[in-house]
Amino acid sequence: MAPASIRLAPELSKKVQGKTMTLIRPFTGLRPATGRADDVAAPPYDVLNTEEARVRAKDRPWSFLHISRPEIDLPVGTDQFGAEVYAKGKENFDHMLAKGVLVRDKNPSYYFYRLVMGEHVQTGLVAAASVADYDTNRIRKHEFTRPDKEDDRVRQVDTLNAQTGPVFLTYRHADVIDRIAEKYKVLEPDVDITADDNVQHTLWPVTDAADIKIITDTFDAMDCLYIADGHHRSAAASRVAASRKQASNNHQGDESYNYFLSVIFPDNQMQILDYNRVIKDLNGLTPETFLPKLTKFFSVTPVSEQARPGKAGEFGMYLAGQWYKLTINKDLIPADDPVGRLDISLLANNLIDPVLGISDPRRDKRIDFVGGIRGLQELEKRVDSGEMAVAFAIYATSMNDLMAVADANEVMPPKSTWFEPKLADGLVTHVLD
Repeated sequence: MAPASIRLAPELSKKVQGKTMTLIRPFTGLRPATGRADDVAAPPYDVLNTEEARVRAKDRPWSFLHISRPEIDLPVGTDQFGAEVYAKGKENFDHMLAKGVLVRDKNPSYYFYRLVMGEHVQTGLVAAASVADYDTNRIRKHEFTRPDKEDDRVRQVDTLNAQTGPVFLTYRHADVIDRIAEKYKVLEPDVDITADDNVQHTLWPVTDAADIKIITDTFDAMDCLYIADGHHRSAAASRVAASRKQASNNHQGDESYNYFLSVIFPDNQMQILDYNRVIKDLNGLTPETFLPKLTKFFSVTPVSEQARPGKAGEFGMYLAGQWYKLTINKDLIPADDPVGRLDISLLANNLIDPVLGISDPRRDKRIDFVGGIRGLQELEKRVDSGEMAVAFAIYATSMNDLMAVADANEVMPPKSTWFEPKLADGLVTHVLD
């Protein structure tokens, strides 16, 4: 019997030419050879710029950054989206295969993947997730994607014939999965490394047929999964699958390109940090004329220390060397609007747009975004330097809010969630046979 936290959807498994297609499935992962994981593991390709990647990969010939950011091996100034960059990534990928640094598992497996950052611990499942279920919104989205970023991932996957960057998924936690994970976590792991940011990455393959079946069936009984991070990677997987299906003379529906690399974490273990805002100017106002305009929407209180929000509806503001606590007027919170009630939206709709004149934060160059991992001192630094005029500290978006937006088929404002810790690239790759 399924645990109470799962709502059963028994008819959701799909049959394609007589084969049952499930929400997730095991796969034969391509992984670092024994003893090589520490050499290979790298930060996600999209959290570093080119120069940062060059520094990280210096004197590390087997770093996965040579595959995920191959422009670091080409002359400075090379267009990171140039054809030669994808070709270099393929060359580096093939070299690591030829040298036995990356080795393919013999049997289809799931992999339990534990992340430890300080006191925070979360354990997810590395799996191949269904493109068909992504296409029908059973794997639910909460962000828009940019075509240029999708194009980049499509070209990378097509060139390597592999998915190297996992999509970060979440689900409403299931006790049965937790119990299986605990059984593996007392065993000797295949991989146990600590990255240079002090995050510990530990991996246990799941090859037992009975455990694989329970995991597959339990997930297939779920209504849905949710994308936490990786909207461009999942969109690219869908495009690759569609193009390969169209090009195939014998499409069966169960080919590896019909699934995409993912790591799936239970919602009650996820950690979302705040994602804060800094603004270049006060839209023609001075601090003295700016502050009174806020009282229409917020209570405004100067404080003697950093104003870290303690709950939803509270904001910190740093202006001219002074911290303020802002509290939104309760009658401005739309109870029945999952997007409008987000703190990100409340700040945008009641201050950043009407007072500071920024209506399109995706494109307006006057606004920038600071991940909570950098701390409130980063907000002070950006304002005190004169680079920015004002900074806002925002209470972190909750997992319930994220899932409510996705369930409503809505889209969050840009830069609404900052997940920590980050997954590593290179520990498991999904090859498209």
